[in-house]
Amino acid sequence: MIKSNKYNPDLARRRNLSEGAKKSSSQTGVQQILGGSFLTEDGVVSLLPFLFFITFLAVSYIANIYYSEKNVRDINSLNRELKELRFEHITIKSKLMIMSRQSDISKKLRGTGIKESINPPYELVKTKSNDLTK
Repeated sequence: MIKSNKYNPDLARRRNLSEGAKKSSSQTGVQQILGGSFLTEDGVVSLLPFLFFITFLAVSYIANIYYSEKNVRDINSLNRELKELRFEHITIKSKLMIMSRQSDISKKLRGTGIKESINPPYELVKTKSNDLTK
């Protein structure tokens, strides 16, 4: 096919007609969508189960996103609570260790009359004896 630089009025007229047809078909498509008349066509009616399936998938996807975000928020709040409880545990454990030292216990018991033992503890050993009548 040889391209010529000459102006062809027949070719120009055909181009203008095809562009006009494109504009009118897009305008009628918009009018069909806005008017709702496209829903009555056979092609659209046969696609309704597929459209319902796609809608179901979209709703499920959105619900899954909300559910996962809620779980992430719950996990973050539980991690914060766990950190606070861990700090509280360490604080109480250190207070208990300070209170259970021998010097602190002896200071607290001075006014009650209970005194610290001077003798070290010793172990009682029971020997086995076969003769109980002696």
